[in-house]
Amino acid sequence: MNLDDRLGIRQLDADHMLDRIEELPQQCAAAWEQCDQLRLPWEPDTFDQVILAGMGGSAIGGALLQGLVADECCIPLTVVRDYTLPAFAGGPNTLVVACSYSGNTEETLSCFKQAVARETAALAVTTGGKLSSLARRAGAPVVRFDYESQPRAALGFSFTLLLGVAHQLGLIRDPSSDLAEGVEVMEAWQSQLRIEVPKEQNEAKQMAAQIHGALPVTYGAGFLGPVANRWKTQLNENAKHWAFFEILPELNHNSVVGLGVPMDARDLAVVLLLRSSLDSPRIQERWDVTLELLTQEGVSAAAVKGRGESKLAQMLSLIHFGDYVSYYLAVCNEVDPTPVENIRFLKRRLAELAGFAA
Repeated sequence: MNLDDRLGIRQLDADHMLDRIEELPQQCAAAWEQCDQLRLPWEPDTFDQVILAGMGGSAIGGALLQGLVADECCIPLTVVRDYTLPAFAGGPNTLVVACSYSGNTEETLSCFKQAVARETAALAVTTGGKLSSLARRAGAPVVRFDYESQPRAALGFSFTLLLGVAHQLGLIRDPSSDLAEGVEVMEAWQSQLRIEVPKEQNEAKQMAAQIHGALPVTYGAGFLGPVANRWKTQLNENAKHWAFFEILPELNHNSVVGLGVPMDARDLAVVLLLRSSLDSPRIQERWDVTLELLTQEGVSAAAVKGRGESKLAQMLSLIHFGDYVSYYLAVCNEVDPTPVENIRFLKRRLAELAGFAA
């Protein structure tokens, strides 16, 4: 499909995913306003560790927080994407934050029940569902938000609300100015990425065309590692497209050796390097040498740099750009970006195997 065919694209996008992508800056701003009203029952420095439990689009907010504050937060933040909390999660000095957009994610519900059984502090971030009911019965606070979308399209809430929680608990400094910069940067870049901007001037459309029919692999380092993951999952869910991600510098110790075989995979791959001006000098050198190696091996590659001065602004700008790329790739693939039929199939079959209706 022609990436400049606005009418055709709108017809393909029956559930208006593009509108959700365009609303990301406003989501972040609205969620931060909600954080001003947030009142948690714990004093700063109460906890020795925080566990962030979630799956899919509800887990990525925790992963982004973990990456963003790794050099600032003085206690461990652990992201759990599974049915079971780690053995070290227990007691009143542990906080378990259960994140589920629907409130009905079975893995997250399992973790929340374990948190209650182990007598940890617990908090729910959700739009409602079973998680909200379980939390209220357990006397745990609920940070509730209302935004109708697929879970992955509500990232502005699921991530920013966790920022607010972390700040109120005294784990991080006030991120208000960095978040304001992030919103400003997203809005400015968005003006160049909208559907009305023709492909010749639209970087997101150009990148989508570049990876159409290819195998995209996103590389990220440090605080942009979780952003590389976000790109991968958005390409999967919005574009219904194979995609993978890798983390630098770890990928320099294994993945770079596997670039040659099989040749078909090498020829199909397009590596997308998500870079930051805030990466350390040694990581910058690794980026340059890695790109040199990819070129030497005949692997297509393209770099994208985060915009803004702060880590948070660069993180949000690349997330937003990647969302646009995934959307335009869905257009190239001629698929509606919203439905996730394979996930629905999995949930239905798992429900049948468990003996109850989905």
